[in-house]
Amino acid sequence: MLAVLLATLLVSACGIFSQTPEEVQRTAQIVRERLDNRTYTIDVDYMIPLRGKPQIVNSFSITVDGDVLDSHLPYFGVAQNASYGGGNALSFKERISGYSDTGFVGDKRSILMQVKTQEDIFVYSITVFDNGSADINVNCHNRDDISYRGNLRTRDAE
Repeated sequence: MLAVLLATLLVSACGIFSQTPEEVQRTAQIVRERLDNRTYTIDVDYMIPLRGKPQIVNSFSITVDGDVLDSHLPYFGVAQNASYGGGNALSFKERISGYSDTGFVGDKRSILMQVKTQEDIFVYSITVFDNGSADINVNCHNRDDISYRGNLRTRDAE
């Protein structure tokens, strides 16, 4: 498992180091603009459940569009209270009830948002770096917490 994590980090680092200084600056500018406008998507490629092994995942993301969170994340963990059949967990589109943003401090920005669904109350704690990499921690009221890693989309064609 450590080898998979190291390989993932190495591949990510190679992409960062292959950029020219102008590309690095442009990526940071796009990241800042999208976060400032509250219109961004973070594609998730790694899941870290509270219990169990971390896993590489694909085709999952969260999108913030103003005051709406569209969350499509896998969930593995224990639910203390869930709908029959497991419910929707972290797949929903709901209005954000609370949103705070620290702005960039150094090379990272911290965002905290709360969303209430029919099933649970979720607090998304997101750290986005100026290179676009992102960490997402989701605290749930009725389920185990879970974390994700991914990247903020910086290209419109994606």
